[in-house]
Amino acid sequence: MTALVRPRDGRVIGGVCAALARRFGTSATTMRVIFLASCLLPGPQFLIYLGLWIFLPAERTSKTAW
Repeated sequence: MTALVRPRDGRVIGGVCAALARRFGTSATTMRVIFLASCLLPGPQFLIYLGLWIFLPAERTSKTAW
């Protein structure tokens, strides 16, 4: 498994679903469908998404300063 960071590429809104998909080895589309389906159930899905968006670090780029 890889580190849980929001990727620079493949983001739609905040990159949370793309980060979770990369972490668990599935496609981002599958993770987005799972999230949308979970929104039909009662619970704090949007708050969890917002919390992950705020607290997950963004992926760093590997630029060298010359």
